[in-house]
Amino acid sequence: AGVWYKKNFQAVKLLGAPRMSGGGGVPARPVPALSARGARIAAGVPGLLDGGFALYVADPFDRERNPEGVVNLGTSENRLCFDLIEERVSVAACRLLCCFLTISKRPGNNLAWRKSSLGLLTVLTAFTRIFPWKGTVCSCCILQLQFGVTAVSHCWFFFFQGIRVRVLVLINPNNPLGDIYPAQLLKECLEFAHRHELHVIMDEIYMLSVYDDTTFTSVLSLDSLPDLERTHFMWGFSKDFGMSGIRVGVLYTRNHEIQKAVNQLAVFHSCPGPVQHILTQVLKDRDWLDNVFFPTNKKRLKEAQNLLVDGLADIGIPVLKSSGGLFVWADFRKFLKSQTFEAELELWQKLLDKKLLISPGKAFYCHEPGWFRLVFSDSVDKIYLCKLVLLLIHHVVACKLWKTLALQIMCSNLPIPSQLARALLALV
Repeated sequence: AGVWYKKNFQAVKLLGAPRMSGGGGVPARPVPALSARGARIAAGVPGLLDGGFALYVADPFDRERNPEGVVNLGTSENRLCFDLIEERVSVAACRLLCCFLTISKRPGNNLAWRKSSLGLLTVLTAFTRIFPWKGTVCSCCILQLQFGVTAVSHCWFFFFQGIRVRVLVLINPNNPLGDIYPAQLLKECLEFAHRHELHVIMDEIYMLSVYDDTTFTSVLSLDSLPDLERTHFMWGFSKDFGMSGIRVGVLYTRNHEIQKAVNQLAVFHSCPGPVQHILTQVLKDRDWLDNVFFPTNKKRLKEAQNLLVDGLADIGIPVLKSSGGLFVWADFRKFLKSQTFEAELELWQKLLDKKLLISPGKAFYCHEPGWFRLVFSDSVDKIYLCKLVLLLIHHVVACKLWKTLALQIMCSNLPIPSQLARALLALV
């Protein structure tokens, strides 16, 4: 018994049991609360956009309750068709709840229900996914598809730098450009990846948010793929259906090994049954999707995009022609004090001080300072206020512009934040 105890005591010491001081039984040094890996994660530097979003969360604009709050045109979220989605989801949720109530009324079952001002959608917004990540992500410059710069050239750049490339990630429609990969370019990227044995992840999360007549080619619609085992498709409900809080996505792959690995990761992150039921009810009604939701969503996206693009053009801010997504890629270069990323961030902070949140190009690894992403899929109110803030921030005081903007604001019955109204009066 003594030998067994001695061996196991030594094993405990080898495993890192805390050393005790001589008299009091107190550990000689405190045991870290986190592992080395956990400490690295906890010490991670916040992203560039985190600070601006935190200001918005603390002081969000609301037409009635907080008209002087931060106007958020930085978060890619579609709220233009929330009225349609809310109605559909509420109907499906009520059916599920009725079934649940029927079961719960049986003897011995108790039911506790809390009312919420946000409706049953509140119950469905608390799910998230956590995937362990190991390695380095080399973010390349934004792909200016319309000017002929392709993903292939950026991969070659990494090869020349001695970086071992393992996967090519393509977002189609592109974020933040709002551009769409032509079918031929898509095939060239797939062929390139196949020649160099790269995996290709096609993120098509904006595939149903195409609002003009440009042809969108999904990777799943191609007649043949150069490498079935290394081509993977991703999509989710958050953008196309305006369900940012419902964390449900799709991974389609022919690679059985990847399926097994993802299934293991998803054991504790699977889609809850009630959410599956509600989304199934929405997807089953193809007549409503094809004749009501998709046409209405496309129409509202195009109208909102035109409104923002025209407003920016009035101020002298050109945008890259876009066909899909929820945003435009705008050129603010002539408003920079110098053509540097420091000047870009200075302008971004200036806009934040005036309660306007947009996304600087540096956050998307743009190689040229002065480009910003502006989201148009939130509300018309915010687009009008965005234009007003930009007019004030750059002192573009043209009588015709002010009269046009004033007429738009009057027609929309939009409350102007007091600090902007005072600045407007001072300039005029």
